[in-house]
Amino acid sequence: MNRRIVILGAGGQARELAWYLRDLGDVCPGFVVSDLSKLGENDSRDRVVGDETWIETHIAEIDGLALGIGTPQARLRVAERLRSRHPRIPWPSIVHPSVVLDRETTKIGQGVMLGAGAILTAHIVLEEMCMVNFGATLGHEAVIGRGTVINPGANVSGGVRIGEGCLVGTGAKILQYVSVGDKATVGAGAVVTKNVEPGVTVVGVPARPR
Repeated sequence: MNRRIVILGAGGQARELAWYLRDLGDVCPGFVVSDLSKLGENDSRDRVVGDETWIETHIAEIDGLALGIGTPQARLRVAERLRSRHPRIPWPSIVHPSVVLDRETTKIGQGVMLGAGAILTAHIVLEEMCMVNFGATLGHEAVIGRGTVINPGANVSGGVRIGEGCLVGTGAKILQYVSVGDKATVGAGAVVTKNVEPGVTVVGVPARPR
């Protein structure tokens, strides 16, 4: 039976995730948001089935939850809240069929999302709730921390360690064996050649603190 996966969020990331689920043969009953009054003009209002209380009344119809949210801290916050309320609902990993990875050596945590065309090599660790967007590449022994978001087209070289709740911008490059601390941000197009301290934002080529 196809999995029934409810998507949390209603913006562009949620729409991309719904596409991934279709390609996997899964079913998305709809989008759930934390606050219906805060739906924006770019949100998919027609696909929103309710706020988080909807989950409680439809729990028998749900096989899993997935994060259609592109902001690291919001991903972690929503996941923690709903896991505490509904500890028995699974958080499956969502891996688009076009992803290239070494399944034998890659470790994938709960709630991980790997987008279309992403390429991962060998011995990679993806901690729970992290997201690797479409077209991104990860090299050998890379570690992507809990809730971290790697945006489209970013390149993470071998041996890189990225902490919890980080954001790596579109097209950024992180050179081999560099570490990025918890909650740091790497700007779009930046080239990171040195370690990034926790909570720091780096931009430019080579990347420097902003």
